[in-house]
This record gives sequence, C-alpha cells and structure tokens, in this order.
Amino acid sequence: MSIKPARTRVAPSPTGHMHLATARVALYDYLLARKTGGQFILRIEDTDVSRTVPGAEQEIMDGLRWLELNYDEGPDVGGAFGPYRQTDRREIYHVHVNTLVDKGHAYPCFCTPARLEAVRQEQQKRKENPHYDGTCRLLSPDEAARRIASGEKYIIRFKMPREGTTIAKDHLRGEILTENKQLNDQVLLKSDGLPTYHLAAMVDDHEMGITHVLRGSEWLGTFPLHVNIVRAFGWEEPVWVHLSVFLKPSGKGKLSKRDSTLAMTDGYSVFIKDMNELGFTPEGVNNWIALMGWGVADEDVLSVDEMVDRFSIDGLTPSPAAINFQKLDHFNATHIRLFTTEDLAARIKPYFTREGLRVDDNVLLRIVPLLRERLVTLDDCLSFGSFFFKEDVSPNPEDLVAKGLDATQSAAIAQRAFEILSGQPAISHEQCEPPLRAYVEESGLNANQVFGILRVATTGQKVSPPLFESMEIIGREKCLARIKNAIELLKKM
Repeated sequence: MSIKPARTRVAPSPTGHMHLATARVALYDYLLARKTGGQFILRIEDTDVSRTVPGAEQEIMDGLRWLELNYDEGPDVGGAFGPYRQTDRREIYHVHVNTLVDKGHAYPCFCTPARLEAVRQEQQKRKENPHYDGTCRLLSPDEAARRIASGEKYIIRFKMPREGTTIAKDHLRGEILTENKQLNDQVLLKSDGLPTYHLAAMVDDHEMGITHVLRGSEWLGTFPLHVNIVRAFGWEEPVWVHLSVFLKPSGKGKLSKRDSTLAMTDGYSVFIKDMNELGFTPEGVNNWIALMGWGVADEDVLSVDEMVDRFSIDGLTPSPAAINFQKLDHFNATHIRLFTTEDLAARIKPYFTREGLRVDDNVLLRIVPLLRERLVTLDDCLSFGSFFFKEDVSPNPEDLVAKGLDATQSAAIAQRAFEILSGQPAISHEQCEPPLRAYVEESGLNANQVFGILRVATTGQKVSPPLFESMEIIGREKCLARIKNAIELLKKM
C-alpha cells in the first residue's frame, strides 16, 4: 500500500437509522486514514430530500463518535473542503454539470414523467430492460437552450458512450468490463436543481481530494457510469473499493429489514443506536464488523489502535459476510474483560441509575470484579448486580425451597444460617464460610441446598456472583434482614 496519506470519506444519507454497513465503511475509512497519516471525512449526502428523516444526521454523527471513529472534517467540525452537506453545495454541482454540457458529455432532457412511463411500458412489452430512449440526446444545443429560456421544465442527463466498452478497476475484484451499449443515460441533475448521487458523489470526491472510495457492493451496478463521469471531467480516479455484502445469519440471502426486526427479539440489532442501548461496547462492535470483510483471523481480539497497525486495503475481501451475532457476543464479552475496574464501573453505572437505583461508587468498584466474568453485554449488570443497590429483595418463595426438601425443612436451614451469621460481628468471606460449611457437614445436607437457600434469600435470585463475596458487600444488617424475610416467606408456604 502506498505511504501517501489517504483522504477517505464516509458519506451516508440521513434517511434512517445508522446501519452497521455504514459503520463498517467508516471503520475501514478511519483505519486507512490513520494508517497512512491522512484524513477521515464525514459527508452527508442529503439530496434525496423527500426521504430525509429528522434527527438522522445527528444520529450518524453520534454513532461515529460512540464508535470512537472521530472524523477530521465534517458538517459539525468544519474543514477546508466544505460545506460537508450536499444540499449546501448546490452551486458547485451546477458549475460542474454545465461543464459537462459544454463539453458534450451531458444534455438537458425535457421528457415528462408521463412520456417516460409510456416508453418504459413499451420496452417491457418488447421484453427489453427499461432504459431512456435518447430522444433529447438528439436535440441541438440551440434547441435545448431555446426550450430552457422559454421556461420548459428539464433535467440533465449524462451522455454515456454508445460504442465500445468501459473498463473500471475495483481494488478487490480487478478490472470489470462492461459493454457501453448496456449502459443508460442516467440523470445527473433533477428538475428541482439538486443533483443525483451519480453527479454529487463524483464531484464531491474530486473537490474534497478523496483518494480512496470505500463503499458497498450495491454500487457495482453503476460503477461504469461513475467511472465515465470522472473520466468525462478529466479527473484522476480514486482507488475504488467495493466491500463485501452482508448476508443473513443463515448465510442465505442478503440481510433484510425483516432480519433486523427478528434480531431485536433476540436482543441484537444491525443499527448502531440500538447496539449502544443494548449494552454492546464500541470496542466489541468495531472488532466484530472489522472482521466481516477483512481477511484476518476471525478470532483475533483487536483494539482500534491494533487494527490501524495491521490494516491494509489489500487484506479486504469481496466474499460475502454472514452476520454472526454469537461472534458479536464473543468480542463484546472479551473486550469487557479487558476494561479496567474503573472504566467498567463507569460504563455500567448508567444502567443501574436508569432503573432508579442509587449507586454507591465505592460499592460499585467492589462489585465490578465479581461481575466482570459474567457480562456479555453491559446491561447484563442488572441481572447479576441490581440486588447490591436495593434495600430489600423479593425472592420467589418457591426458589427458597431447596432441592429434595420441603418449605419447613428449608425454613429450618435458613433459621440455622441466620443464627450462625447473627453470631458473627461482621459478614465476611473469611468469617462466615467456615461455620456454615461446618453446619453443612454436621447436618448431612449438601452445600448446594444450604448455600442455595442463602443465595436466593440474600440476592433475591438463583444465579448470582460468588455468594460469600456478595454477602460481604451487601453488609451484615441487610443480609440478616433478608434471611429473616426468607424465613417468614417459607413459613407461610
């Protein structure tokens, strides 16, 4: 890979939630820019005004920052190559489209939607692929100018070459050859004066000095058109990289909106905003998406800095990547274990406070080592640790009944444990475990029976972090009060 600094861009449309496909493009763009000492840019492609969703642009910026993919230039940070919203660049596109018209590479088209629909239907009857029939392509410049001056509504189309072939080079796939007769005269400028993607993206990439264009493979169909537009201007082409497509978790077929909905029912999502709210970490998400399209070992646990050191676009692969949410769990859990106690405490604290729990920071720091190995997502802290911050717990009475015993027998065990613990000046692992284990031995019970009752009584749940360490943090008075409550519940059964 060239050591020349790369200028890369992620250019999403604000038409919905930020998707992991956008996040992956952004990550690769970021890695390439940082690897080469270049710049990573955010550009908002908002020319499809009818589909723009309020708040979507902010969600994109928030999502990139949550992923810690901080861009060097963008709508909210500025830069020497702005504006960074396409709707703010209208005059720039007009200048360039007029250049194409003057050079004979584009032309005004006055065909009405009704005529275009009639042409399309006739082509379908003849079993032809729908395409523009070139009526206005034949107009003389003088005739076109006269009709524009008279106020007639028009658009601007690109004049594709009709003869020969277009050879476009994709960095991952090599040369792609297309017969020009198969290509269409696509719209560059709409009747409202706004450009289509085909014009705007090519102009912006040139004007902003973009050296590498990484984008989804869905653009391969119009790749020959884009190459022809760049060449019509006489510009140097960027390095084109069309990334692999995402497949359903089954590996069969492209990921769809329905798959996204189904994923949410299992606690997953393909939208970055949801991933944040579901308790996934930026480190885990970045690691997961990085390896879906990058030919490195799919078990490699990497920080973004480590990815920068290893990254090369030569290592990317065009092979489709199946979404594997179990891999996301793996990477997320692994990164959680790498966080410092202080860092992990800061990350899980909001999940407790959102539930209305009052969090003592000293207690939080003490429970992190007990929770760390049990967390797959950050919000798992609630199921494993909420009881630490509650005054009381409400165990299911049936869970207090030990296996092989009845409620009366279980109540007697809880009573004896209460008496043993009451005789201790404090509840600590060192002080409490020996006498309780001695009770297990002399009673003929097994440890699971006795400690199972204590676990449910003191934590309110059947599964928890280590019992004695948890009881020590809960504290003597709370533990005794909770065990006494459990005894009363068992007596009522």
